[in-house]
Amino acid sequence: MSDAIIIRPSGFGDRLSDVLWRRPTLLIGLMLAAPVLWLGVVYVGSLVALLVQSFFSIDEFTGLINRQFTLKTYRELFTSPANLDIILRTVLTAACVTIASAMIAFPIAYYAARYARGRWKALFYLGVMLPLWSSYLVKIYAWKLILAKEGILSWLLDKLYLNWLLEAYLSLPLIGGNSLSVSYTGTFIVFVYVWMPFMILPIQAALERVPSSMLDASSDLGAHPAQTFRHVLLPLALPGVVAGSIFTFSLTLGDYIIPQIIGSSRLFIGQAVYAHQGTAGNIPLAAAFTVVPIVIMGFYLWMAKRQGAFDAL
Repeated sequence: MSDAIIIRPSGFGDRLSDVLWRRPTLLIGLMLAAPVLWLGVVYVGSLVALLVQSFFSIDEFTGLINRQFTLKTYRELFTSPANLDIILRTVLTAACVTIASAMIAFPIAYYAARYARGRWKALFYLGVMLPLWSSYLVKIYAWKLILAKEGILSWLLDKLYLNWLLEAYLSLPLIGGNSLSVSYTGTFIVFVYVWMPFMILPIQAALERVPSSMLDASSDLGAHPAQTFRHVLLPLALPGVVAGSIFTFSLTLGDYIIPQIIGSSRLFIGQAVYAHQGTAGNIPLAAAFTVVPIVIMGFYLWMAKRQGAFDAL
């Protein structure tokens, strides 16, 4: 019998390919090196730098940053009524937007998961994704025109002789204002509209994984539709609801453009960060404000993980 012919790699590329083939862990390490470096240096590094700056303070006499570690900035953040009002307003608005988005998105996602087929399902995805393809600012300014005092909504209510109802609503404290475009209600409506797709899609993905046989079995055993929803459908779809709430809650928590264009003059966390970073020049306080949503979302993600939300992402 003739000896086996062994072909050895001749060039550098062939030798490198042979080494990577023999050592797959080295190949995986080289493939992940660039993104891990980017994540570690740029993303995590910037967060660490932000956290460090929050422990600095502003010299009240010179206005310069005092780069000595202190809790003075956090004491100012959590003892000032104005700052606490900003944090409470932002968290409460984010929670309300998340709850409203879930209530609106659930029936839409349920219909898409259970009844939409073929062309109708394609139209569903097109309808959900289409708002995401348009300009963020264009959508917000379009809503500002809709909600303005002489906008489309006001004109429609006037034609229906219901303008008195809108005026009565706008006269309510806190949620009212001169018009919907300069009220908390207008801010809330635009938040729900802009982040709605991020709630619909995770819920729809979770509902598609619920076997129809379980719903049929619940009905056969005598459960009313409300009982089936409460004890069968909702627990199985809950990971999708929590997954969607991660997006809507976090995006609302950090947004500053929508409250800047639509809403009253009272600040949200994002606006406070923008103001202290730019106009006021108080970078430590801006960094401390930024740490607040990071901590809130860290706790929220920990709770979401316990609910199995990441399985529905």
